[in-house]
Amino acid sequence: MFGFKTKKADVLDHWIAFADNFQTSALDFYTGIEKELKERQVPGLDMTQVEFAEGGALSHKRIYLRMLRERLVFDVCAAQFGTGYFFSCRFAEIPAVVRLWQLLLLFLLVCFAFSVSLTFSLRLFGAAAFILCPLAWMVGLLFLILAMRNLVAMGLRNLDATLIKIPLIGPVYEAWIRKETYYRHDTRLMYLSVVGDVVKRHAEEVVAAKGIKLERQYEQAPILGELYKPVFPRVTADQNG
Repeated sequence: MFGFKTKKADVLDHWIAFADNFQTSALDFYTGIEKELKERQVPGLDMTQVEFAEGGALSHKRIYLRMLRERLVFDVCAAQFGTGYFFSCRFAEIPAVVRLWQLLLLFLLVCFAFSVSLTFSLRLFGAAAFILCPLAWMVGLLFLILAMRNLVAMGLRNLDATLIKIPLIGPVYEAWIRKETYYRHDTRLMYLSVVGDVVKRHAEEVVAAKGIKLERQYEQAPILGELYKPVFPRVTADQNG
């Protein structure tokens, strides 16, 4: 994606469920999700607990479980609501935005590095440096771009994930250099499916363990152009008796 304006995360899916006369520990709920996802060894997944304000900057903070893979994020909340309890899960994409100041800063850094290398080359090769130095830079940049487009194939998956997170380099790398493949698209769908299923199932199991039924679920998928619609909880073998 290319743009010069700040973009917030685009919510692609939102799921919420609640149960009456029920309470539990949000931290225990988050720990259970983290434990299962670690056992599943979801590649490239980072999990942290973050705080979001309930209202303004001075309002009470609410702890969420955040799961991040590339620029795809799940924010999970478990909280009391009166005598009931709700579980909420948002799936969002953080756009790769290339800002004008980033391009200018990157250009200045490249110019500075080129001037330093040219000065050093002049001391070694004299006037020939005006030909050798630009040529070496062109070859080096082409090699670097080719290598960066094939990091995963070279077994450097961790470096690929690290580059995406770097504020200055990440958006440029993802927007113009990183190669999009069927496999990357498939693994994103797997990430969405696996994490989303774990959160929903864990909420159902936590409530069912205390003999209470998860009353109702609502799901929003703006990407499909639909409004909120009810989704009935799954009935497990234990619940059937």
